Amino acid sequence: MHLILFFLFAGLCLAGAINLLLQTHPINSALSLIVVMTSLAVLYLLLGAEFLAIAQIIVYAGAVMVLFTFVVMLLNAGREERTLGSRAGARVGFPAVAVLLAVLATVLLHAQGLTAAHLGAGLTDAKSGTNLDILSQVLFHELLLPFEVTSVLILIAILGAVALARADGSKTGGAEGTAEK
Repeated sequence: MHLILFFLFAGLCLAGAINLLLQTHPINSALSLIVVMTSLAVLYLLLGAEFLAIAQIIVYAGAVMVLFTFVVMLLNAGREERTLGSRAGARVGFPAVAVLLAVLATVLLHAQGLTAAHLGAGLTDAKSGTNLDILSQVLFHELLLPFEVTSVLILIAILGAVALARADGSKTGGAEGTAEK
């Protein structure tokens, strides 16, 4: 079953990457990149790297791609053309999603027989627990200070971005106000 899932999600990852290159609209490219990131997360999960799979979805497919999508939407000053949707997307997309959900449901129903690969067997000998337990012990006990410093730096970067955006907004707001008078 692992081999079937590997080939399914590896193919989905390659198809998303090829679609990313072939798209002319940046939003469609961003959606294709989300498919690639999610497929990579499933491949990490198949390898037994639960933390990497969840981090891939939360950080890359979630936060980074949402930020990328907002930037593309803000920079795209042109007017969007309205379409009723892609015919190829309707013909291929809905059956592909149905097959994907069926495969995932089958895997979840038969999950008791699946075992994760133990790539870090040496780590489990030194300390008892799963890979995620060991990683959380290292991250939140031994590396707590660098973890917290990184979060403060990210907060400072966000505040700086908001301050720069606000300074830009006040300049354009003044120009609009004088144009209306």
